[in-house]
Amino acid sequence: MTQRTQSDHSRRGTDFSLSPHCGQTKVCPTFSKPLALRFRWLLLVLLIAPFLNLEAVESQTPAPIYVTLWFDTEDYVLPQSDDAAKRLAEMLTKLGVKSTFKIVGEKARVLEQRGRKDVIAALKKHEIGYHSNLHSGQPTPAVYLQHAGWEDGSAEFYRREVQGVREIQRIFGATPICYGQPGSSWAPQSYPALKRMGVSMYLDEASQVGIGDQPFYYGGMLNVFKMRSTVVRMDLGKPDNLATAQAEFQKAVEKLRQQGGGTISIYYHPCEFVHREFWDGVNFRRGANPPRSEWKLPPVQTAEEIERNYRDFEQYVQFIQKQAGVRFVHCSDLMKLYEDRALSFDFTQKEIAALAQAVRKEITFQPMNGFTLSAADSFSLLTEAYLSRLNGERRPLKLKPLYGPARTFSPSVGGNKQATIRQVEFSEAVRDVSRFIQTHGRVPDEVWIGAQSISPQDYLATLGAVIEGGNDVTTNIPLRQGKFTADSYVAEDAPKLWGWVIFPEGFHAPKIMELARLQAWTLKPALLAR
Repeated sequence: MTQRTQSDHSRRGTDFSLSPHCGQTKVCPTFSKPLALRFRWLLLVLLIAPFLNLEAVESQTPAPIYVTLWFDTEDYVLPQSDDAAKRLAEMLTKLGVKSTFKIVGEKARVLEQRGRKDVIAALKKHEIGYHSNLHSGQPTPAVYLQHAGWEDGSAEFYRREVQGVREIQRIFGATPICYGQPGSSWAPQSYPALKRMGVSMYLDEASQVGIGDQPFYYGGMLNVFKMRSTVVRMDLGKPDNLATAQAEFQKAVEKLRQQGGGTISIYYHPCEFVHREFWDGVNFRRGANPPRSEWKLPPVQTAEEIERNYRDFEQYVQFIQKQAGVRFVHCSDLMKLYEDRALSFDFTQKEIAALAQAVRKEITFQPMNGFTLSAADSFSLLTEAYLSRLNGERRPLKLKPLYGPARTFSPSVGGNKQATIRQVEFSEAVRDVSRFIQTHGRVPDEVWIGAQSISPQDYLATLGAVIEGGNDVTTNIPLRQGKFTADSYVAEDAPKLWGWVIFPEGFHAPKIMELARLQAWTLKPALLAR
């Protein structure tokens, strides 16, 4: 919640101290009769305050609105973009706004080569994120991951990107707190690799996956992504841009307040304050990959246009600062505000029973006790709960997060498909699932029961039915059909999803989006702390 400064209610000139001549059973002569009466009323209010219904008062407090401001600091071709990053960082520091500068590995190296210690020092006063190693230098992440699977793709992302993270650590003295893909070159295999590098959050804007234009958890990370209606940029250089942006901002604030509060995402590129065309469109359009000796400088704006851009931006930031109940936040703030409280919760039989009932009907994220659980969370908890019951344990359970499956389920070939299985067979299958997730840290692609395999959603629906049935488990357990729906929040593959000018003509990535749907097992809304 936003912090509010308490008013100073003390009345100057009024002496509330006891006179040294006053006994404990006497009224001090320094208290006037009206003042003593007011003092008694104050005591009465303090005594009855815990019993008052304060909902009416709380309802008058505006729902909190948080604004995250971030900059994709990427242009390592145009020297003027260095000064743009410095000026923006210094402007925001002066205004008291801490933002996030997501830096490309090559940009960090070029700043160092150009001797721009002044730029580095200015950026270090803000949070530092990561924006890929080479950005538009081919191949970009979605291009080099388009044929990869889950584990080999994660390893390849790490191999290609860890150098950029290490360079930023060396040059800026900090591990990047967040990552965002270049352009729309997104891929789910990046998540485990990023966590391995020490990156904690995903911050960007694209259309591959999202929930309700607000932060969510996916791949074990907080994501500020696919925010759409709550991305409120002021267009630089356009007529009436400031007034238009202010109106759009207030519209987004009102929408979020009706929902009980939320987050607005605003992003820019330092280079767009000075250029007329993006540096990478000039050099890497449609898969082009010219040698450095052939790179061209993008055209720049006039001095008057550049100054207008900075002036309008500063006024927009100042406008936001003046809005009641609105606060600028950076990634560290967001990870506290949207902390995944499921990780510290003790799950008792009551919560397990509710989960078991829910997964029988639909397998998706579930709200519970002020937080949410993903389908993978339910998979982990119910597997552990069944084994605890077999062992006669009644202890509360802790959540062990999992990634989703690595490939789409294909039924086993041959043999007769059983509609029911014996309890002993099912119990052994649950034990095997537990061993699998301990080894691989993800939901299995299939669950084997003898020579027959079932999908992870069918396993989870059957497991929920068994747990919900209590201790009287019949000899034969009916296999249930699970309805997995969390993947409805993932976009379908199409060329327009990859509409970045840097991609080769007609590029699209069906395998990436197949993996994205599988990782929807990890998807759940992020809830604001109250």
